[in-house]
Amino acid sequence: MSGPLVKEDRKYTRAHEWVREAGADLEIGITDHAQAELTDIVFVNLPKVGASVVAGASVLVLESVKTVADVYAPADGTVVAVNSELAAHPDLVNKDPYGRGWIFRMTPRGPPAGLLGPAEYARFQASGSV
Repeated sequence: MSGPLVKEDRKYTRAHEWVREAGADLEIGITDHAQAELTDIVFVNLPKVGASVVAGASVLVLESVKTVADVYAPADGTVVAVNSELAAHPDLVNKDPYGRGWIFRMTPRGPPAGLLGPAEYARFQASGSV
């Protein structure tokens, strides 16, 4: 493997979040690349279920031993679920970013725009774009 893992079953943002369709909802987390850059995540400031979110706006903040980072909404919509396991185990975002480390689910009010497919994201990531 030449770089961080890119899963084929989801799309990606240029801010290094992944988006997976879950029925009518979208599940969001951060990519393997993002968790590696952040290093050890020590706190996830989860949004409130029912919160309204705006495409491109910050939904929550991740705190690591190195820095803090925003996680952005891929579309306008409403938060319908959060991964409450992250309150006690924020390190799941590092250990399993594409599985148990998912962060929130939302119901979009329209399709997300500007998402990259897996191959396009892998090229974007390899280009060193941050």
